[in-house]
Amino acid sequence: MEIFGVPLQAMVSQLLLGLVNGSFYAMLSLGLAVIFGLLNVINFSHGALYMMGAFAAYIGVTTFGLSYWTMLALAPLLVGVFGIIIEKSMLRWLYKLDHLYGLLLTFGITLLLEGVFRSFFGNSGQSVSVPELLQGRTDLGFMELPNYRLWVVFASLSVCLATWFVIEKTKLGAYLRAGTENPKLVEAFGINVPLMVTLTYGFGVALAGFAGVLAAPIVNVTPLMGSNLIIVVFAVVVIGGMGSIMGSILTGLGLGVIEGLTRVFYPEGSEVVVFVVMVIVLLLRPAGLFGKEK
Repeated sequence: MEIFGVPLQAMVSQLLLGLVNGSFYAMLSLGLAVIFGLLNVINFSHGALYMMGAFAAYIGVTTFGLSYWTMLALAPLLVGVFGIIIEKSMLRWLYKLDHLYGLLLTFGITLLLEGVFRSFFGNSGQSVSVPELLQGRTDLGFMELPNYRLWVVFASLSVCLATWFVIEKTKLGAYLRAGTENPKLVEAFGINVPLMVTLTYGFGVALAGFAGVLAAPIVNVTPLMGSNLIIVVFAVVVIGGMGSIMGSILTGLGLGVIEGLTRVFYPEGSEVVVFVVMVIVLLLRPAGLFGKEK
């Protein structure tokens, strides 16, 4: 069976692969949305922290002999602690300034981290083996999909939805949102707002580290892997609406699928389709699909 001259099998295969890419877009854009929505900081170093998570998995597995599952828990924690150090030592002093200062600072951190990792690992890609439990393929009838890619989709969606639920539907999330809008009022209730802000930033960058570990077995782990992805992720955040948690999740998944379909019908346009969508959305709705108009 064909649709517009394209075999149905090829189309569905690209849709599923696009869903895998969309899972990474959703996870990374979610971290950016959490940090911007709650702290008002444009974190350009998010891609470098994603790269750090992937390298942490590589070092833990190949150098220290730790399992993939151990690094899946440990790497986000390490990246989150590193993010807390950045927030307490540098970002904290920029919260009351224009967004541009935070953007420039985090861009500088990105260049520094990439330079450090290049000096140790060079530009050649490293690889992490797929854990034994997730090796093999699942026969879907029309194609065989690697089990690890199914795991990536499941893990990403689970973390994204859990994060959305905590921020939007729990008392902790209400405190976080109130603390960014009126910190003095929240402090009057005995809540340590600066600590809450620091932990929020740490959690946001830990999401990038988690995505890096998920990516390590299916992409080349290189110092520039974050730079190759972060521009697309920023486009996802802009399309979904800056600071919109659910907007980032849905837009990331949707754009991954659109990118997959574009590879079927017009492969040359798959690299730019996200930016075409961004331009159209900004012309029609400048605040993004799920953003709030001011």
